[in-house]
Amino acid sequence: MKFDKAATNNPIDQLKVVGRPLNRIDGALKTTGAATYAYEQHKAAPDAAYGCVIGAAIAKGRIESMDLAEARRAPGVIAIVTAESAGKLGKGNFNTAKLLAGPDIEHYHQAIGLVVAESFEQARSAAQLVKVRYAEEKGKYDLAAVMSTATLPKDAPPAIGDFAGVYADAPVRLDAEYTTPGHTHAMMEPYASIAAWKGDQLTVWTSNQMIDWTRTDLATTLGIPKEKVRLVSPFIGGGFGGKLFLRSDAVLAALGARAAKRPVKVALSRPFIANNTTHRASTIQRIRIGATRDGAITAIAHETWTGNLPGGSPEDAVQQTRLLYAGANRLMATRMALLDLPEANAMRAPGEAPGLMALEIAMDEMSEKLKIDPVRFRIINDTKVDPEKKDRHFSQRSLIECLRTGAERFGWKNRQAQPGKTRDGRWLVGMGVAAAFRNNLLLKSGARVRLDRDGRVTVETDMTDIGTGSYTIIAQTAAEMLGVGMDKVSVRLGDSAFPVSSGSGGQFGANCSTAGVYAACVKLREAVVLRLGLGAGEALFADGQVRVGARTAQLGRAAESGEIVAEDSMEYGDLDKKFQQSTFGAHFVEVGVDAATGEVRVRRMLAVCAAGRILNPKTARSQVIGAMTMGVGSALMEELVVDKRAGFFVNHDLAGYEVPVHADIPKQEVIFLDETDPLSSPMKAKGIGELGLCGVGAAIANAVYNATGVRVRDYPVTLDKLLPGLPPV
Repeated sequence: MKFDKAATNNPIDQLKVVGRPLNRIDGALKTTGAATYAYEQHKAAPDAAYGCVIGAAIAKGRIESMDLAEARRAPGVIAIVTAESAGKLGKGNFNTAKLLAGPDIEHYHQAIGLVVAESFEQARSAAQLVKVRYAEEKGKYDLAAVMSTATLPKDAPPAIGDFAGVYADAPVRLDAEYTTPGHTHAMMEPYASIAAWKGDQLTVWTSNQMIDWTRTDLATTLGIPKEKVRLVSPFIGGGFGGKLFLRSDAVLAALGARAAKRPVKVALSRPFIANNTTHRASTIQRIRIGATRDGAITAIAHETWTGNLPGGSPEDAVQQTRLLYAGANRLMATRMALLDLPEANAMRAPGEAPGLMALEIAMDEMSEKLKIDPVRFRIINDTKVDPEKKDRHFSQRSLIECLRTGAERFGWKNRQAQPGKTRDGRWLVGMGVAAAFRNNLLLKSGARVRLDRDGRVTVETDMTDIGTGSYTIIAQTAAEMLGVGMDKVSVRLGDSAFPVSSGSGGQFGANCSTAGVYAACVKLREAVVLRLGLGAGEALFADGQVRVGARTAQLGRAAESGEIVAEDSMEYGDLDKKFQQSTFGAHFVEVGVDAATGEVRVRRMLAVCAAGRILNPKTARSQVIGAMTMGVGSALMEELVVDKRAGFFVNHDLAGYEVPVHADIPKQEVIFLDETDPLSSPMKAKGIGELGLCGVGAAIANAVYNATGVRVRDYPVTLDKLLPGLPPV
């Protein structure tokens, strides 16, 4: 089905099921432990052996020799896989040939082998007996040290107007540098896979967000036809973008199973999650803003430096600045240097999350220079058109309403503009604000819908549920379209045997996958009306019945002679090119800072979001408060610490890499503006999972400044950065 814009007689607009705060249909399975994750597929793959990954002990260089003799003789060992025994691997879309390295080493803990044994303990013990001799080379591990070598991509957008001249003449100017560190995904469920061969057919149960991407890359890597590979991911315990791609656990499980001639299961340990898989890259960002004395931005520049392995992509931290605020003269640049650290790639809200951590502090610093309230300064510089393409309007843009609604609800009028003036006993108290922005992405997505004689509907799609509520909103979509209750809908997800969906990522999953289900349901509705012989006219599906004019029939009757199956995909034209499609929000935070110790406590948080139709307010709120919590981590504690001598992340477990816990999180409130976007999809939705993170870090940093008068531009905002500037107790 081709989408132009949402039809006026759209069944989804009835909102009998869609838009309701329904409980997750998979909730009972998860809370009782009955949901089966990748590493737990014992019935599907019985008698599985265990694989333990061997990681490179250097960050750059070559393997000179590997002595496997002692490991082969160890108890329980079945097989050992290395790059030499595996043979040449194909290069998938994400350079997957490097998931098993040798002899060249590109980064620390790059997989160089797999030991397969009868038990996990035997595999781990034997892996420690493998003797590897390396020729180590000097690497580059410090972004600041290689900034001068960073380059712009070939397709870098040009500057607009005369930034240098207008900035130099601006009555009020800001020129500041900000840094954000690397982050690891730290999801609950580790990367894990079980692989089993049946002849030349490979099945992999894995924890992965994008089934078709990964199936394609796995087939390419192994050099086998795609139709010979089946991927299954019914439940995923968190991904945050780290599980968008094929990773070493799946490749090595497949190679290990081929070598062992039986199923093999592989899970990556926490140190491997940090150093072997992907992470969010660190950034160095320079922001310059020039404005008139009444607060109108006349010139804005945002430049960012980041690093990655050869062939990798940069963390594009300037993309939100290109669209968020007005200003005729603009300079945006993303430069990437080559680093010999583990691969940097997508992590929740890639680009916008670290970019807003810098931009929204800069906006506060500029508002202070201008002596204009930070909320008002942002409102002054709102725009209804793409600042770089004046003829392209936003399909929906409610930034001002988000800011005003949040300011009213949060009690922003009570904020003291002068820092350090509000105290609560030993605590210095402050408020902060930041705008939220995330683009709306549209991907083709398909589904298959089945109707049986009992009026039961089954939806099949390779869409995944990474804890976001995909099962529930897909069931709601089918129930709304076919006029049945939720108890009459079954949803089957995460299997490459099903139609290809958008997958989960980029906050596009909810909108795109349900649009694909909508398309399949439209086709099923047509088949039902034809089978029932109800004639021409607009059909109404409600309460398990179908009515056309004065004629009515039970839905299940259409399938009395056999199950009806319909399959379709939602495809998009050029609406996203004619209109800029984005989501907007505002984050408000109150913090307390201990005047003596510098300890920061977040007291209150509010997110106001405008993201199209909210398909399920309960699951959407869950997404936002989870993202807000992630933002607390980014602001106050999360940082991958690099050993700049040896080239690895030192704090590579949950003891050293700190993430927020329940005690860190106060009252969180979420407001969804009543918004629909008929130019986005027939669902008129957009997505919310990443918007809830964008801007949170800056709102916290701004609140800390308002409380203390200490401006921290280098994340995370930790005690050592606050204490020297705190006023005497």
